[in-house]
Amino acid sequence: MARSYRGERTASLQRGSVTAEVAVVLPALVVLLALLLATAHVGSAQLRLEEAARAGAREVMRGESSASVQQTVQRLAGDNATAQVGVAGDWTTIEVRARVEGPLVELMDLELRASASGRKEHDG
Repeated sequence: MARSYRGERTASLQRGSVTAEVAVVLPALVVLLALLLATAHVGSAQLRLEEAARAGAREVMRGESSASVQQTVQRLAGDNATAQVGVAGDWTTIEVRARVEGPLVELMDLELRASASGRKEHDG
């Protein structure tokens, strides 16, 4: 009879230790998941900025107005995105900047940038 009591006691202690281990590990897993989601959000925002910079550069090279370029950039990258255009000879460079918004990411206060360059199109 003593054996069964010890076996029950050992099983009960093991269940208790598993519960304690889960209680310790679960918050770490939640934090890890939150960090992974925040990283994915930042990566997605960077891709949107890069696409906005390319589209803005294409418009600038075609001779579109600054208002049109800014509108395209904001449509693709978000309302908080800004575009700056620089011209050096036949080459035009556009730089798009935006602060990353979203839960957890706002705590990091990140500003992402993307740029694109190209030669101005000539009529002919």
